[in-house]
Amino acid sequence: MKEIRDMNILAIESSCDETAAAVVHNGREVCSNIISSQIELHKLYGGVVPEIASRKHIEKINQVIEEALREAQVTLDDIDAVAVTYGPGLVGALLVGVAEAKAIAYARHLPLIGVHHIEGHISANYIEHPDLEPPFLCLVVSGGHTHLVCVRDYGKYEILGRTRDDAAGEAYDKVARAIGLGYPGGPKIDRLAKEGDPDAISFPRAHIADAPFDFSFSGLKSAVLNYINGCQMKGETFRPADVAASFQKAVVDVLVEHSMRAAEEYGMGRFAIAGGVASNSALRESMKKACGERDLKFYHPSPIFCTDNAAMIGAAGYYEYLAGTRHGWDLNAVPNLKLGER
Repeated sequence: MKEIRDMNILAIESSCDETAAAVVHNGREVCSNIISSQIELHKLYGGVVPEIASRKHIEKINQVIEEALREAQVTLDDIDAVAVTYGPGLVGALLVGVAEAKAIAYARHLPLIGVHHIEGHISANYIEHPDLEPPFLCLVVSGGHTHLVCVRDYGKYEILGRTRDDAAGEAYDKVARAIGLGYPGGPKIDRLAKEGDPDAISFPRAHIADAPFDFSFSGLKSAVLNYINGCQMKGETFRPADVAASFQKAVVDVLVEHSMRAAEEYGMGRFAIAGGVASNSALRESMKKACGERDLKFYHPSPIFCTDNAAMIGAAGYYEYLAGTRHGWDLNAVPNLKLGER
């Protein structure tokens, strides 16, 4: 794919509870990456409240765009295209970003590029790894998604496996709530697990016979809840750190096992992780070790590019632009958008 030089993309991301804008130069150079997080607000409710998230996006979106332009030391006159997440995600939240992107693109006569949220997460790896190019295998793990994806080319994906029920990050949040850690669960369990014994409790690892690369975390979540309830009913105490460590080990074991099996079966020499859970220290270390043992080159984004951000949307939008992707003023939010759909 021929690259276009000196192209600035204004990128917008509002699929969940982060209002984000970025300016990305030539797909891999981040000139600015502004994120307004709503985590402190949603902590009060133990999770994201869609209506509140949408209202906060409306309040913040103009501010984050102005700050992104200012930090990049550019104006809208220097922008060549506008990229925006249009799915999957919370429909109300997505609509705020899509409406803003359409308004800017229309007013400035700029190309409009709708980007798939998961494609954005995958593309986050391009930002810090100039040597990374398709084909490669990528595990996308977040609060809403657990996908094992074969990246055939820029914008061309084959989903090898996905979760049948809870996403990995969703399981983290539910288990964290059960042991009294609160929201968001992922970082808190990761920290607490460092104080516990990962072999203290034997929790199940799900394997699906007819789909070896698919995931299931609902049974594991239930096993943790049953263990805690059982201890409470019998008047027994348990160490939250041991529960966190044993739960995390069960999740990581399955993610690593499935990923390495897919890499071997598909003959991939490069493996990447992406998504919010990709910042988990235990997953990173286990994947690094597993890839090293198999002579696989391992890629992962910095934590700031793992959670929802607009820089990853700008990276994905650049390669979509080169592939000829353009959207009209009828672009709409698609909350259940499938990877690879246009």
